[in-house]
Amino acid sequence: MVYLEKLGLLSVIVVENDQLTRGDEHERAMIVEDTMRVVSALERQGARARPVLGAVVRLGPKPGDENSTEERDYAVPEAHTFPSDLVHVRSALRAGEIPVLPPMALDSFYRSVRVDANDVIAALVRGMVEACALEEQTKRSENLEPEVQDEIDLNPMRLMIINREGGVPSYARSGLPHLLVNLTSEYSYIKDTFDPHWGGSHPSSLSNLSLARTCLAYMPPTSSAVMVSHRSPSSLIANLITNKPAVSSSLPHALLQGNRKLTPHTPTLLRRGLPIRVIRTLQEVDRPKMKALLEQSFQRTLDEGPFWERLDKCLDFVIVAGDYAGAAIVTREDFPLGSYSNFSPIQYLDKFAVLPSHQGDGTVDFLWVALHDESYGLGLSFSANPNGGKEGVGEGRDLVWRSRANNPVNKWYFERSTGHVRMGDWVLFWCDAEKRLKTEEARRGNAGLSYVENWEGGRLSFWADVVMKVPSSWQK
Repeated sequence: MVYLEKLGLLSVIVVENDQLTRGDEHERAMIVEDTMRVVSALERQGARARPVLGAVVRLGPKPGDENSTEERDYAVPEAHTFPSDLVHVRSALRAGEIPVLPPMALDSFYRSVRVDANDVIAALVRGMVEACALEEQTKRSENLEPEVQDEIDLNPMRLMIINREGGVPSYARSGLPHLLVNLTSEYSYIKDTFDPHWGGSHPSSLSNLSLARTCLAYMPPTSSAVMVSHRSPSSLIANLITNKPAVSSSLPHALLQGNRKLTPHTPTLLRRGLPIRVIRTLQEVDRPKMKALLEQSFQRTLDEGPFWERLDKCLDFVIVAGDYAGAAIVTREDFPLGSYSNFSPIQYLDKFAVLPSHQGDGTVDFLWVALHDESYGLGLSFSANPNGGKEGVGEGRDLVWRSRANNPVNKWYFERSTGHVRMGDWVLFWCDAEKRLKTEEARRGNAGLSYVENWEGGRLSFWADVVMKVPSSWQK
């Protein structure tokens, strides 16, 4: 926290003591004592901190919420706050001090009572965002000069959930944490696949997951939340500075399983994310939106007629993120008649595109993970993600694609592919079907796989012959 303060990143801290019995006669005194201990610890390390012991949130939903017709896929906070309630928090931040709050709220009789810290945090996040919006509206209406404007921006950009247990355990990693969570598309599935045995080792994971979803629904789209153990301060700082997970979730699964960086205390980065859906027919594709996405992403003009005509003949599936913020187009490429009779048609990644405005917000990783689950990762339990596709059922197939040799994205492809071969101005990449490899490894036991398996003999020539004949999608 002190390091972050020196970087100009001031925190608002809400303290919780989950070992303190509810209703204890000394409850309030002990909560205040905990708050003061945190303040003293910060100051001993050179930070400036201020205890805010008076309740700044009020119990119950915000007046007017009951009349709202807005559809919400998140839990509305069980508490609320008004801009005038934030005066002490604002004062501390303006003075360069870290405000430290106990988990207290005012009830309907204006008594200060202990509540769950998550309720205080959710109410604070919503209140700070609404206070910022109100200030912006006032500035615009009164045409205030820049020097007259308040220098304190209350908009929360990061949510830090610091606990004893670390990130959210993942069914795909035998209980090791999720690295990056798309709350819009994965929240329900993570809850449904949460092993009851994890309730003892990770008692707050699901409540904190719900807190992150609620807070990020109010925070700016570029915001993120991190769930991290107190034993991982360096990981916390790295996440906050880069806004990226400790290890990319789109790396090959085998690499993630064996990665020494993954421990029970590896943080989970959470983003509001986007819905992910799989489309099987070209008729379901919104062509104008897809055209706009491809042209903005590749900075080239699509040769529409031949492009759509080709997809009409060979489309396998399309994965779409959000309202065409990103897409992966996969085709079936047949080999020439009479040639390579031992090989199946190629599963070819024709296009992988993300709008520039969504590059860096997790969409790239979310899209690639969905691509993995529908192609070369198909058939394994950890590919059963709810993306509207096959949900893990089926046989995975090799995924092949090409990229210009000077494409700056190639470094990212190198890390995610099984292999590559340079072919003049192009690089051919592929990802091996993971279920086939795992089945063969299990059959051979300690013998391991050969450098070149029987099914691999000659496949590079076949792939190169077919892939390099795929016509360009762009106008010259």
